[in-house]
Order: sequence, then structure tokens, then C-alpha cells
Amino acid sequence: MKRKRLKPIRLSLFTFFCILFICVSAYGGAIKDTESASHVDTAATQVSIASYDFDGVKILQFNLSVLSHYSYMVISGKDALVVDPDRDIQVYIDTAKKEGWNIRGVFLTHSHADFVAGHTEFSKTLGCPVYQNKDSGALYKIVELSDDQIIDWGEIKIKFLATPGHTPDGMCALVFSKSDTSVPKAILTGDTLFVGSIGRPDLMGGTMAAATLAAMSFNSWNTKLSKLDDKVVVLPAHGAGSLCGAHLRDEPSSTIGMERSTNPYILHKGKNDFITAVLEGLPEAPQYFKHNAKMNREGPLPVSWDEKVSPPPAYNQSLSDISKFYIVDLRDAKSFAAGHIPNAVNIGLRGRLETWVGIMVPWGSELILCGSDEEIKEAAFRLHRVGYTVKGALTFEKWEAAIQQIYKNESVSPLELHKRITENAGPMIIDVRLPNEWMGLRIGNVVNMPLNRLSELSSKLDPGEPVVTVCNSAYRSSLGIGLLERKGFTKVASMEGGGEAWIAAGLPVIQPVGPGSVSAVPRNLVKLPDRIDPSELKRMLMDLPGTFDLVDIRPPDHFKDYNLPGSRNVDIGDLITNPAYLMSAGPLVIVDRDGSLAMAAGGVLSQKTDRPIKVLFGGLDSYWKKADMGEPVKAVPISPSTPGTPKPLPAEPSQTVPQKPETPKKKSAGC
Repeated sequence: MKRKRLKPIRLSLFTFFCILFICVSAYGGAIKDTESASHVDTAATQVSIASYDFDGVKILQFNLSVLSHYSYMVISGKDALVVDPDRDIQVYIDTAKKEGWNIRGVFLTHSHADFVAGHTEFSKTLGCPVYQNKDSGALYKIVELSDDQIIDWGEIKIKFLATPGHTPDGMCALVFSKSDTSVPKAILTGDTLFVGSIGRPDLMGGTMAAATLAAMSFNSWNTKLSKLDDKVVVLPAHGAGSLCGAHLRDEPSSTIGMERSTNPYILHKGKNDFITAVLEGLPEAPQYFKHNAKMNREGPLPVSWDEKVSPPPAYNQSLSDISKFYIVDLRDAKSFAAGHIPNAVNIGLRGRLETWVGIMVPWGSELILCGSDEEIKEAAFRLHRVGYTVKGALTFEKWEAAIQQIYKNESVSPLELHKRITENAGPMIIDVRLPNEWMGLRIGNVVNMPLNRLSELSSKLDPGEPVVTVCNSAYRSSLGIGLLERKGFTKVASMEGGGEAWIAAGLPVIQPVGPGSVSAVPRNLVKLPDRIDPSELKRMLMDLPGTFDLVDIRPPDHFKDYNLPGSRNVDIGDLITNPAYLMSAGPLVIVDRDGSLAMAAGGVLSQKTDRPIKVLFGGLDSYWKKADMGEPVKAVPISPSTPGTPKPLPAEPSQTVPQKPETPKKKSAGC
């Protein structure tokens, strides 16, 4: 293979530790993040970054940094197949025209959730057919693809593999060379397999359990992808910074052999270990994901890309009414602090505008942009990529000229903030980064309130007291100013330059103890759940009703067959990620089929909470065999709740006293 890199690619190291089913990623020694990398002008446009050349076929790779999205053109002869295109398709059309290629079709590896794909744009513009898994549920016309189906493309063959996991309709494409149809040269993996990671399985909105999809990912690797030659080039749909998976490496390609030996998820040989690792540590999915997935399945409507954004209905104080409008200020953090429209939120154009609007701005909001004419034009164009339509726009100068109210924020340098802290005159400092970033390295004893939960968690703070927000680069902390002002805070500032500027100034930080000495290893690092045997659980059901939560993590159909009195059926993904299960005082008892997956989930929860976590040893298989059932008393679970918004466990189904299944008719208890 001849591979041409069209710009330098930085290599990175990935360290993986696995302790008793618990996957822990360490972030130390650096405070840089992929957010900073998206602040350059070129990050907002698709850039051709690499060409993978084989006999009779070329694969051209494009990168859209602000979405960490890779798309491709597969060219054989003069025929080009576009794979997972962005909604704005002009770059592919221009490239094909320049090279003399004919775009003959579009292939979607799955129903994307993090961006609106360009398949219907191609259909409208060029009349291209869309190739897609026959099980995609697409509501538009497609060329249906089946597992192991082969098509001729130019001078080569492309073979499609059904690889469910990230989504049920996941499909990979094997690309063969002209001279060798026995061993593929490359595989376009979509979100099935990333460099150093796999696609997250929790984006189906409750229609399919995350654990079920994770098990499908395990099977897709072990029964299909793992059978491929080590030299096959892996070309994924996303890179570092994507929210479609966790811990993606900052490299645009890999090989099957490299992933086989280094991918931390694939290194788990047991299915339950694999499922637990995949579900643990996932970032919260942005609220816009489900809407983009729906748009992609239905077929996105074509966009009028050059349509000019209209001015807002009026230049008066009604624009700051948060019940009617959501104002996004596109300017840089310094300009925003110097003066902005009340209740505007600063999501800078030079950053991950698409993703942060998708995270913070409720779907269907009356979205108003504030910035220069050029900033507004670019932002409106880019927001179409994630399905947002701008309803109005204005410059700050026009607002100011209308003599309307203006909010201003203090500018706080790292040196000034450090001086106030040492003089015991410091404000409340809120670190708005993700918990794993905060635990890896921080500027001092600061409170962690992740940006996506800042509005909710701010109820713990006094809105009349001074607050300074911090992050890595000041992009997210400036965004946090507007969120707090919308909740009534009046003395909010962002630290200039973020943690990067703090470190550059030589100021002290708190970071994890580095490896290298025995004394540095903390004692009793790993907390484990308590194992209880069937007789002990039966005693709790009879003697301690109403004092504990009993959750059953088997699939719903197995739970419906039979279950313990008072138990609630809970998806393992929700159990691990929902903080509601961490907060009640009474014990949390977890049951499954054989105790293995419950022990893994219990191990994860034990690291997060002091709440007593108990796991049924041997699972329900052991319970039915060893416990003398009799007439156990029903336990009434204690409904956990999250701060501010009660979130009870799912409604309890009507219960009857379970009868031990007859041996000839006994069904599997599931996972």
C-alpha cells in the first residue's frame, strides 16, 4: 500500500489498566484537550488529510475537526463512492470535479447521531443512490445491503459486513485491490471500531438495552473483524474528541493487528468484562443526538446553504427573555466579557460550535445569533450540520446602539486569581470540565460542576456571591458565564486563558501521584461490592422490607418471565451512569443470571459511592437452586432521586409470589 499523508499526524500513547472488571483511564501531566485543537480556522472545514493507495483503488480521507469526523471517497477507475459524508457536500463535488472522477453513490455505515449526513443532499444534487444496511429502517429510497454482499465498483470489489453494536444497523465495508480479491486491503468501520476504542452502545433512546448492543459489538469483533488479516487498514468515522465513543486515539487510521494488540476494549476476552468496560466512563450523550439520528433515518430535507439569516423581531429587552429566545454569542471570550446581551451564552465560533450548541441549546429553541456579519453567516452554515436552523441574528453593535441593557464581566488573570486565593479573598471557583479532566489535573481545591450540568448544579451556590469559572482554555468557562447569568448569578467571571495559562504562569496545580514508587500507590484503592448468598437475600426480603433497593439487570423479556418480589428491571447502562442509584442511604442489591455481570456493575458503582452495594452471589440461577422459596415478604424499594429533579426507578410491575420453574420448562435467566 502506498499511503500519503497530507498533513502531519501526531502519534500518542495509550495506557490501559484493568482492575477486577473496572476500566480506569488516567489523565495526568497535561491539561491540553481536543477543545483547544478545534480553535483554528481550518477546524471548521473538511480537509483532505490522507490518501491510501492500492492497486486499482484510492481511498481519500477527509477530516472535519470540529466534529472529529472522518469521511471518505473510494475511487476506482473514474467511479467514486462517498462514505459517511457531511451534510455540506461541496468539498466532495469539488474534489471529484478537479480529479475528473464521477460520484456514483453514497454509503452510510450506520444511522449517524452526532451529525446530519449528506446522503439526501447527494440524491437531490447528483441523483446518487444511497447504499445502506437493509435493516437501517430508512424512510427514503436505498440500495439495500445484506451481510457478506459484494458489489463491483470500478475495477475492484467491495464487500459489506453487518456489524451491529454501536447501532443495530452498523455495517463495515471491505475494500479489495484489483489484483487480490482474497484479502482486503482496508476496512471502512464507521462507528463499529475506532482507533483505540469502539462505538458507544447507549444511543438508542431506550429502544434497545445498552448491554445488549455492547454484546453485539463483542460478537461483531470476535466473529467477523478479528478474522481479518493483521495488515488490513482500519479507517473509522471518528477520531479523538468525538462523543460517539470514549478514549479515541488521535490518529486517523490503524490496522486490524494494531487494534487486536492495543485496543483496550478488545483486550477484554470475556463478554461480561467487555460489556462493563464499554459502559463505564462514557461521556453523557448530547441531547441533540436523538434528533439527528431521527433526521438521518427519515432523510434530512435539503438545505438552502446561501440563505441569509433574518434580523430578530425587535432590538429590545424582550430578546433576553429566556422563555422565548436562546441567544448564542459567537464572539471570543474577551469581547463577550467586555459587554454582551443579557442572558446570552458565549459559544465561540472558533471552537466546537456545532457540538456545544447541540449540547446546550434545547432542540426547537428560537435560536438567535450575535456576532459580526461574517461570523453569523459561517455559524448559520455550520449549524445546519447538526440540524439547527437559526431564527434570527444581530450584531452586538446594533444592540448597543439601541441603548439596551448590557452585561459585563470582570477579567481575572491567573496571577490575580492566585493572589486572591493566597490572601484568603478568593471567589468560589467552579471547574466546568468533565470529572475525569478535573481528577487528572486542576488548579487547586476547586468545585467541579461539568458544563452540561452546570445549570442544574448551580442551585447549590449563592447567586449573589462572586464566582469564577475555569476550564482548560477559557472556551468552556466563558460559556459557563452565560449559563450562570441565566440562573440569576450577578458576579460571574472566567479566568483568562484557562488552566493552560495558569500552568504557563508557573502556578501550582493538584495532580495525581505519578507512578514509579511503591509508596506512591494508595492503599485500599479498589472497593468491591459485598457478595450475598441466596439465603441472605431471602432473609432480607422477609425481615427487612423497605430498607433496600433491589434491581434486576437481566433483559426485560427474561425479567418478565419471572423475578424476585419487589425487584425493578433496570438497564445496566442506566444503573452505571445514573447518579440516582448512588444517593440513597439504604443498600442497593443487584441481581442477574449468574452473578458475573452484576459483580462487574457492582464493582463500578462501588468506586463512585459510599452507599452499600450488594451482589447476589451466583445470580438467580443459584437463588432458584438453593433458596427454599416459601412465601417471601415483598420488599418495597426505596426510590433514589437526583438533586433537584426526582428520578424514581421504573414503575414496578404487578408482582406475584414467584414459583420455582419446573425443570423441563426452565428458561434462561438472561444475562
